[in-house]
Amino acid sequence: MTAVTLSTTDIRILQVLQRDASISNVQLAEMVGMSPSPCLRRVKQLEESGVIKRQVALLDRKKLGFGVLATIQVRLQSHTEAGAEEFARAMNDLPEVLSCWAMTGRQDFLLVAVARDIESFGDFVTHQLLSMPNVRDVQSSLVLKEYKNLTAIPMPRLP
Repeated sequence: MTAVTLSTTDIRILQVLQRDASISNVQLAEMVGMSPSPCLRRVKQLEESGVIKRQVALLDRKKLGFGVLATIQVRLQSHTEAGAEEFARAMNDLPEVLSCWAMTGRQDFLLVAVARDIESFGDFVTHQLLSMPNVRDVQSSLVLKEYKNLTAIPMPRLP
């Protein structure tokens, strides 16, 4: 994996967009000290290079009725590449699963999932995860209180 070289202007643009990607290009250009046309070209270049993957709205899960947030560690029975890929594809089809990572260590996968309540979380684990043919073991931890949950990647400090 090759890191992209960023200019000071690119870093400023990314810092602003990570805080609020809904601002207009004119506002962004003003905040980073550029005129709108070159600023828009820079943003497009950052998108084309893959540095900016996509722009999304961050929603409040609790206001939408998802009171349970959990991490789930999953161990597979078969540790073949095909088995792991099949499990990962299945996770993409489950809307409750927000994140899915293949891991080193005792667990094969780490999931972050939401549910409306404890009962629906239990149903999800029992009827969705544990019923999958290659799943050996599942351990979950419920989030009691959220202290930090950012999506912003640390950027180099500018002078």
